[in-house]
Amino acid sequence: MKTIFEKKMFGGTQTVYEHYSDVCECSMKFAVYKPKNTKNLSSLFWLSGLTCSEENFISKAGAQRLADKLGILVITPDTSPRGENIPDIKDQYDFGKGAGFYLDATEDPWKRNYKMESYITTELMSLIEQNIPQFNKSKVGISGHSMGGHGALTLHLKNPNLFKTCSAFSPIVAPSLVPWGQKAFNGYLADKKEWGNYDATMLVENFPSNAHILIDQGLSDEFLNNQLKPLIFKKACEKSKQKLTLRMQEGYDHSYYFIASFIDDHLNWHHNEI
Repeated sequence: MKTIFEKKMFGGTQTVYEHYSDVCECSMKFAVYKPKNTKNLSSLFWLSGLTCSEENFISKAGAQRLADKLGILVITPDTSPRGENIPDIKDQYDFGKGAGFYLDATEDPWKRNYKMESYITTELMSLIEQNIPQFNKSKVGISGHSMGGHGALTLHLKNPNLFKTCSAFSPIVAPSLVPWGQKAFNGYLADKKEWGNYDATMLVENFPSNAHILIDQGLSDEFLNNQLKPLIFKKACEKSKQKLTLRMQEGYDHSYYFIASFIDDHLNWHHNEI
C-alpha cells in the first residue's frame, strides 16, 4: 500500500493510497480522511457516482471539517478498475471505467476485473483493517451518490452486520427499471436472474435491515424521473417495514453543490445511528 498524496486538513490528514488489487487484477486507489483524534473512531465508506474516482468527494463535498470534529474516518474507493489492460467502451460515461456499479461482473470480458462488490467488502476492508490502526470494523457505515447511492444501499442491505448505517444522495434505487441500470446489468451480468442481487428495491422487499436509512433527493435533479425514481424505493420500504427517511429537497440538482449542502446532516446521521 503506497501513499501517493497526503495533506493536513482541519487538524487531520487527507491521504490517497494506491495498491495492487488481487480481486480486480489491477492497481487501485482509495482515499482516507483520518481525524486528528485517533480514539473511538467510527468509519464511513463513501461510494461515488458515474465518471468519478476517489478524488471527487474529497475535493468537492466539504466533509472533512465535521468528520474531524465527530471522529469519523472517511474511506473513499474508486468507482471501477483502471489501467491500460482493463476492458472499456470508449466515449460511454455510463459503462466501463468509472462505472463499475459496485457489483461483481459475470459476463465476459468484464468478469475478470469488474468485481467492485468483492473488492470493497473483502479486499479493501481487510487492507484498511491491517494498515490503518484507527479503523474499527465494528463501527462502519456506508453512503454514496447516484451510482454510489445504489452501491451504498445494496451493500448495506446485503451486509447489514458489516455496514451498520446507510444513507444516500440521489441514489439509483431501482436499476432494473431504468436505463443506467439496465445498460449496466445487461453488460456486466450473464443472467437476468442475477439482477435482483444488485437492485435495492428488490433487496429491501425481501431483506430489510434494522438500520434507519436516510436519502436526500433534489427536486431539480435532471435525472429524477427517468433514472432515480426514489418513490419506488419508498413504497418497497413501507411494504417491508424498512425504516426510511426520504427528504425531497426543493431547488437542488444532481451535482456536488447538492452534496456539499447536506453532507453535514449525513455525517451527523451516521455518527448518531452507529
